[in-house]
Amino acid sequence: MTWLYYILVLIATFIVMEGLTWLTHRYVMHGFLWYLHKDHHQVQPGFFEKNDTFFIIFAVPSILLIYFGTFNNVWWMQSIGFGIMAYGVGYFLVHDVIIHQRFKWFTRSSNSYVRVIRWAHKMHHKHLDRHEGESFGMLLVHKKYWDKIRRDKKLMAGNKKVEYAPESN
Repeated sequence: MTWLYYILVLIATFIVMEGLTWLTHRYVMHGFLWYLHKDHHQVQPGFFEKNDTFFIIFAVPSILLIYFGTFNNVWWMQSIGFGIMAYGVGYFLVHDVIIHQRFKWFTRSSNSYVRVIRWAHKMHHKHLDRHEGESFGMLLVHKKYWDKIRRDKKLMAGNKKVEYAPESN
């Protein structure tokens, strides 16, 4: 029965991390730690950014929870640590691989979800300063971005002949 709780806590932690990430991105990265996040919003040469520091900042609680949970035999601490780690892996795959394509693993996708998260992130990056941003989450995006991608798909369907003006007989 403990394994069921372990998995439920891990999944709940993963879900809670999306909210914590949104809050951290909005109020910390675009707030008092903007000096670390700023280069992520501007074109800078090089593979690494100061923004990559946040990887370490988020990894520390995960590592500590896994460590103390394992060596003190506290299953829920370990489960939370692995939930944070799972979110970190998801964040890396979605943000660095799929959206920014820092690694050229998945460069083309017609998947609607991938297109939605890419568009939402593009709208986030159109703001080059720390104020007036939008779309601070990663996995969950506002309905307006889904609506935009659905409209685009309809326009790009190409099955129908576009009539610009009715022909006269």
